[in-house]
Amino acid sequence: MTTTPRRIGVLTGGGDCPGLNAVLRSVTKHAIQSGLDVHGIEDGFLGLIENRVRDLRYDDVSGILKLGGTILGTSNKANPARFATGQAEDGTVTWEDVTADCFATIEEHGLEALVVIGGDGTMACAQPFAAAGIPVIGVPKTIDNDVHGTELTFGFQSAVEVATEALDRVHTTAESHGRALVVEVMGRNAGWIALHAGIAGGADVVLIPEIPFRLDHILEQIDWRTSIGRRSTVICVAEGACMEGGEQVIHTLDPTSPDPVKLGGIGEQIAHEIDSRSDVEARAVTLGHVQRGGSPVADDRVLGTLFGAHATRLLLDGAANRMVAWRHGAVGDVDITVPGQGQRTVPLDDPHVLAARSCYTTFGDEVPRKLREEARGRGPRGLLR
Repeated sequence: MTTTPRRIGVLTGGGDCPGLNAVLRSVTKHAIQSGLDVHGIEDGFLGLIENRVRDLRYDDVSGILKLGGTILGTSNKANPARFATGQAEDGTVTWEDVTADCFATIEEHGLEALVVIGGDGTMACAQPFAAAGIPVIGVPKTIDNDVHGTELTFGFQSAVEVATEALDRVHTTAESHGRALVVEVMGRNAGWIALHAGIAGGADVVLIPEIPFRLDHILEQIDWRTSIGRRSTVICVAEGACMEGGEQVIHTLDPTSPDPVKLGGIGEQIAHEIDSRSDVEARAVTLGHVQRGGSPVADDRVLGTLFGAHATRLLLDGAANRMVAWRHGAVGDVDITVPGQGQRTVPLDDPHVLAARSCYTTFGDEVPRKLREEARGRGPRGLLR
């Protein structure tokens, strides 16, 4: 026998991204229309830990569809099972399991089910609640599009749009000055943003974590483009991309975070190498958190609305411990443990990779065959040092 909850809690966990408010609006309005009480948990699981919960009514979510960020706030440092409660002068962090505090909050507010909106980390944080018999419905969110179990996450398409516009803009300045422009985008272990934006923005080189690159191949691409009269080369690189035999570039370490390594700087490194090893000037642009901010594009508003409505329907049907997913061109759902099976990375034979290669784009692992043949035919041009 299935039971429909009467009071539900909803939270947004992990990093922010465009489309979170679209999901909150959809869940809340659908739930209210179905006779449920909705309670917003502030700052992700931190709100459960610190007992910060408030009612969500129709007026609270009206007009938020186009807003970026999340009206509830979020946190990527609030895993209840491993929560940082202090840091000594020597940098040692004290970790505690504060799950009991979360259960106390849930009991105090009479919450009978949870809707958790976030990436694989958020889904993992929800496991103790699902194991305790609290129905949990996950909604996958990340600009990286790397959540296992779903072919698409909201926020991704907005991030690609921002990155594509940046590539469009650097094309003109690169052409004007005859330079190589390197645009670093987000993507720690999955290169979906760099891949899609690189295709849409006409990047000549796309570098992703899944395909280690060689700088020589990038320099050959620049040399070839110069030889055929092209004044510029645009390179789109994911922050997690690395050279063949090398390691990812670390920007900072945050010992208080469940995920302490923060990547960044590969774009500057590549630009420096181009400057020092060729006669072409290079500049680097790092987009960083600008990809997370701003209003969601139309596709993410629609996807967020679809995801939110499906999450609420699952609860109304008495379902538990499921994650909403986009699969085979439609909204469905999978077991909430699926995201824990690994990140969704770019397959080497992905159609997007093959299509990019067919347009003379290199991923730094090889030089396009036609380019190599033409290079042999024209002989050395003296561009490379």
